[in-house]
Amino acid sequence: MTRTLFHRLGYDTLRVFARVASVLYFRLRVAGREHWPATGGGLVCANHQSHLDPPLVGLTCDRRMNYLARDSLFRVPGLAQLIRFLDAIPIDREGSGLAGLKETLKRLKAGELVLIFPEGTRTHDGEVAPLKPGFIAVARRSRVPLVPVALDGAFQSWPRTSWLPRPSRLAVVIGPPIGPDEVAAMSDEDLLAELEQRILTCHSQARELRENHRPLGAEVAGQ
Repeated sequence: MTRTLFHRLGYDTLRVFARVASVLYFRLRVAGREHWPATGGGLVCANHQSHLDPPLVGLTCDRRMNYLARDSLFRVPGLAQLIRFLDAIPIDREGSGLAGLKETLKRLKAGELVLIFPEGTRTHDGEVAPLKPGFIAVARRSRVPLVPVALDGAFQSWPRTSWLPRPSRLAVVIGPPIGPDEVAAMSDEDLLAELEQRILTCHSQARELRENHRPLGAEVAGQ
């Protein structure tokens, strides 16, 4: 999609600010940034621990990230203006969600990255819940790589029971993508299981990265 210079510079400025804030406040560490697709579309599939997750995943990537957001958030003063500026895609969770699905496919086919959370909702215990199969139709129709991502520490920082985040070590790991040819060759059941296993592997690595803080191969966000 076409964006003005103001929108491009604004997004880049916010990303730099988020990187600095995350390193200073959360001591964020990132691994696997080499797995981000350099060009073309990509369906980014991450576990969901807190409200921090969309910006945390986005700041680890040098490309612009598109986000899905509940349509009700577009009616919240202040937040609505921000997510519109960030090109969030409204999703009607109470209805069919067809408009959001069409816009997601449009952006993927236009060569953009779109972040989704296949668990469907935030975790209740910090662990990865079973994935829902809703992403499969999008993956098959868009023919873009599926990029597995996992976060750890966001649940401890901002659980469902808290109004605001608190300082906590955070880690993000990006795993090897599942290519479109691989997606086409798998059954729905196998694709669901493969993506879930890759997210679980990333989550295990993120937990180790967070707990050890600086294992070999880790990098500071933004380096």
